Amino acid sequence: MKYFLQRLAFYLFTAWAAITLNFFVPRLIPGDPVSALISRSQGQISTQAVKSLYVLFGLNKHESLISQYGDYWSQLAHGDLGISFSNFPTPVTTILEQSLPWTIALAGFATVISFTTGTLLGVLAGWRRGSRLDFLLPVTTFVSSIPAFWLGILAIAVVLAVGWSIPVSQGYDPGIVPGWNAQFIGNAVDHSWLPLAMLVITSMSGWILSMRNMMVTVGSEDYITVAHAKGLSERRVMFGYAARNALLPNVSGLSLALGQVIGSTILVEIVFSYPGVGYEMLQAVGGTDYPLMEGIFLVITLAVLLANLLADIAYLILDPRTRKEG
Repeated sequence: MKYFLQRLAFYLFTAWAAITLNFFVPRLIPGDPVSALISRSQGQISTQAVKSLYVLFGLNKHESLISQYGDYWSQLAHGDLGISFSNFPTPVTTILEQSLPWTIALAGFATVISFTTGTLLGVLAGWRRGSRLDFLLPVTTFVSSIPAFWLGILAIAVVLAVGWSIPVSQGYDPGIVPGWNAQFIGNAVDHSWLPLAMLVITSMSGWILSMRNMMVTVGSEDYITVAHAKGLSERRVMFGYAARNALLPNVSGLSLALGQVIGSTILVEIVFSYPGVGYEMLQAVGGTDYPLMEGIFLVITLAVLLANLLADIAYLILDPRTRKEG
């Protein structure tokens, strides 16, 4: 219990620090949303319209940052993330409700598939070291050294050059109405294969390498020798004794890898024009849309912290030593 409370206090402090940075950083970016609109309209907005835009966006109050910081916390307490400047008058929460499920699905499936597949391959490579499975290490390590977004650009170029009928942009075909029906889900799955593959390929090698090394270490332990001497099957010794104990570092590393996966997902969404928060963030940065940037950063930060907390709880359950120390 003590271990859990310590981790919970750490995540609450991290959340406060992230929210504070989330407020101040966008306001340190030069320019404002009205200037961005004027730039996009190539000076065709009249002076009176510019003044009206400043009033409309609430930028004419000239409040201090401390006062704005207090108002920001008050809005958060009421679940109000403000109105998007670049999509005025759409609330930020509405934009997040539309884009967040795409990112959660893409990052979630990528994490689960890469972790499960990489861990399983690492178990086999470590248990059967010296076999043909050893080729996995140099190949996957080389592929993982390529950023996912860059691999995505190469994949799009190859698909277009070869003429494959694989969708390379958007989340679904134009003309299809989003909804919980077979046509939309099937079309969305077709559009997600390529970005999902880029994320899985580039994040799988770490799981393979760490699991293989732990299996090699665990394989020399005395209890493994005893298990063999008792006549247990090879499969039971591998998964029930060796892999079970070798898995703990991978579970611990999962919490650290989640932030990297989210970052890669955002860049991949931009490359594939995928309708997730990454694509929305690109639009928000281009339009100096403070409320939308803050909303996206806030949701991403809290999602990563929540996932890390869940990983810590899983580690607490899997490792009895942690419970005894707590």
